[in-house]
Amino acid sequence: MHCPFCRHVDSRVVDSRTAEDGAAIRRRRSCPRCGRRFTTVETASLTVIKRSGVTEPFSRGKIVVGVRKACQGRPVSEDELAMLAQRVEESVRASGCAEIDAHDVGLAILGPLRELDEVAYLRFASVYRSFESLADFEAEIILLRAGDGPAVAEELSAARVRAGGGSARPG
Repeated sequence: MHCPFCRHVDSRVVDSRTAEDGAAIRRRRSCPRCGRRFTTVETASLTVIKRSGVTEPFSRGKIVVGVRKACQGRPVSEDELAMLAQRVEESVRASGCAEIDAHDVGLAILGPLRELDEVAYLRFASVYRSFESLADFEAEIILLRAGDGPAVAEELSAARVRAGGGSARPG
């Protein structure tokens, strides 16, 4: 690690501590040439692969921005959004992969958002899953009301038929 003050190529670790609930390591370092101390923070990198194939670093901030739009006008605080983003990051990192598809990040958002606010969940899901008709909304509302119980598939099928969604099988 280069010293940020004198650019010496070496430094000595004086102290190491976990930070950000164990997601990072904070190291206090000392430069042997100039004697000044500085702090570094080390984290494991996590890369998101977008649909286009472009990769970018995972960002809690992007999660908050996206979910904030779905929560507009809802009683959801900034602290709750930050906690949701943290839960999503923990879930994604728990997969053990250094790279993750953007689609999987979206899936990781749906569960915590559903617990936080069902209206915001429905808004987010409608964009994320590209709802095209009222039948799509009705089917998702049935899933919300049923709590994913055993009769959900049957009720979902009946709702799609009533709404003119075609097939009697859940899809």
